[in-house]
Amino acid sequence: ILCRKSKGKPNGKKPVPEEKKLYLEPEYTKLRITDFEFKELVMLPREIDLNEWLASNTTTFFHHINLQYSTISEFCTGESCQTMAVCNTQYYWYDERGKKIKCTAPQYVDFVMSSVQKLVTDEDVFPTKYGKEFPNSFESLVKKICKYLFHVLAHIYSSHFKETLALELHGHLNTLYTHFILFIREFNLVDPKETTIMDDLTEILCSSGSSSNGSGNSCAGAQNHVKER
Repeated sequence: ILCRKSKGKPNGKKPVPEEKKLYLEPEYTKLRITDFEFKELVMLPREIDLNEWLASNTTTFFHHINLQYSTISEFCTGESCQTMAVCNTQYYWYDERGKKIKCTAPQYVDFVMSSVQKLVTDEDVFPTKYGKEFPNSFESLVKKICKYLFHVLAHIYSSHFKETLALELHGHLNTLYTHFILFIREFNLVDPKETTIMDDLTEILCSSGSSSNGSGNSCAGAQNHVKER
């Protein structure tokens, strides 16, 4: 557990876990691969069924986030990322029985990607054939998928932004993050408490005057110890 020890520094200016977040630097946040208005792009088209829209977008985000992670996966190892962490929050995987599993970041991402792959290719969950109905649990499954995909995106920013920069893929990452966040907000797919950890970045990239507690430093200020999820 990381604790703040600022006794040696009376002003307590620097909590131990806090590092400068490269991904918040203006020279990097301004880069996108398109200036498209994503707010319009995520809205449900009048002639399309809601579940169809959620299914196609969720599948697309899964493929893009998987691809984005694959670009830095060689740097995300059991040694460099011994836990699935984003800032000071540590995530655990829960298996089918609800058993909590502590795992490294690459193991966690592998659990996410393989379980999502299984769902999006299951005709009973993500039907592609005409006339086949979506299950009653469809929306809750989409919410679960989006929560996990958010964890992966957030981990790339918090632990692998330097590598993303070196590969000159930060424009792609910013664009993907903006599109994804606006999509999950449009359909209330992820609890805002879950995404608070990246509110500082979300405010800059989405700049939609969202109601995010107004906390500009949600990673460091909100908690000085490791949270568990």
